[in-house]
Amino acid sequence: MSYLTKETICAIATASGTAAMAIVRMSGEDSLKIALSKFVGKGKKLTSENIVPNRMYYGEIVNSDDKVVDDVMFTYFRAPHSYTGEDSVEIVCHGSPYIQNKILEIMIKSGARLAKGGEYSMRAFINNKMDLTQAEAVADLISSQTEAEHRIAMNQLKGGFSKELQILRSKLLDLTSLMELELDFSEEDVEFADRKKLNAIVDESAHHINKLTDSFKLGNTIKKGIPVAIVGDTNAGKSTLLNALVGEERAIVSDIAGTTRDTIEETMNINGKMFRFIDTAGIRETDDTIEKIGIERAFKKISEADIILGLLDLNQSNDKYFASARQIISNVDLLKQKLILIFNKVDLNMSGMWMDSEEIIDMLRSSIERSIEKSGAYMIDEYKYSISGTDCYDIRNLIKYKFISAKNERDIESLKNEIEYYGRNLNVGENEVLVTNLRHYEALVKAGDALCKVKEGLESGLSTEFVAQDLKSVLYHLGEITGEISNTEVLNNLFGRFCIGK
Repeated sequence: MSYLTKETICAIATASGTAAMAIVRMSGEDSLKIALSKFVGKGKKLTSENIVPNRMYYGEIVNSDDKVVDDVMFTYFRAPHSYTGEDSVEIVCHGSPYIQNKILEIMIKSGARLAKGGEYSMRAFINNKMDLTQAEAVADLISSQTEAEHRIAMNQLKGGFSKELQILRSKLLDLTSLMELELDFSEEDVEFADRKKLNAIVDESAHHINKLTDSFKLGNTIKKGIPVAIVGDTNAGKSTLLNALVGEERAIVSDIAGTTRDTIEETMNINGKMFRFIDTAGIRETDDTIEKIGIERAFKKISEADIILGLLDLNQSNDKYFASARQIISNVDLLKQKLILIFNKVDLNMSGMWMDSEEIIDMLRSSIERSIEKSGAYMIDEYKYSISGTDCYDIRNLIKYKFISAKNERDIESLKNEIEYYGRNLNVGENEVLVTNLRHYEALVKAGDALCKVKEGLESGLSTEFVAQDLKSVLYHLGEITGEISNTEVLNNLFGRFCIGK
């Protein structure tokens, strides 16, 4: 069923369940007529002629037998000055689920129909109250769980992203128009579009698009949570650590090696930032086919994570957990990822482990020097190494160390603070534009590819007709983002993900 209808729709706009207040809303040309037929105001009788838009009226909602259902506050919004751009009504009632559903039932019996998910926002889009990026920002705003997510969604809702795209499209439209004009006068051999200017604008536009696509990694991280991979040997305590971090029994804990065979993910808000913790399969040699797949996924998650918690079992011998540390480090890009090596099980009687934490770390540092020789890196002195013979980095600043007991939750809060500290650089400016939506990202990539073809065409002396066609392709993909170019199937799929009532 298509959203593109003129019927009057109704829905409960507030969350389900019992509350002090709730809102039932209607939108469509008959919304005022239907609402007034069941609303009895306190004072003079309200009609479509004497009602004042945007004013709240106190009264009662009655059923078909004129029995009072509830005392309510009633507001009428006259088109186009409403969320949807249509005549709309909002009824504020008491939050009893019975009352909410009864009022909804009365409105439906009086001629409205139940709205589908996202239908209000769809109508707002169709009636040019917002573009597609702003409509999607509504859903992001509702689902936001951190200050950064909220700020990104609010900026997009206010049209920040749309303005960026409008600037891009405006420049490219002007040039497309000039090139089309050249085609109209092709027999005159006239060149309206200055090629140097065109090249400069193409370069500027490509830089703009690249900046937006590059922001997707940060935007997606903020939206889905900073990925934190928990890795280490089997039975090092990874699942216990996950449970201790999130504060619930999220992963199965067992003494049997290899219990976790796939990745387990759980999100957590730490001081206003969302982190996505990923418990991975234990790293070890195995003949078990399924466990091997889990271990392969563990290494994949290491490569995708921003923060790696490398868990080491202090109850093992020095050689054993030093070897584990070297294996973890060899799979981490220390210049792009944050690594915390965690010595777990400090609560157990560690056989032969008489050293204090500083001695253990010193021994480990000496042990891992040999593992730094990856990606063209080589040692310069005791703690430093160089990448491609240029920059010099201190290992002590690239790796953090923590001693904990995941089972007894010893120093877990200190570990959380260390993790949160690593996420502090993911701050979003007040008006900063970040791409967080995969649909937007894919369209921008396509626009960037088409712009590369424009550049290649200009450099190779391609005829105006073909260059203009590539420019149209860029405009098409940018238009897909804002909804200037769309189809019913895409819109139905997009708005179908919204909640009913929004």
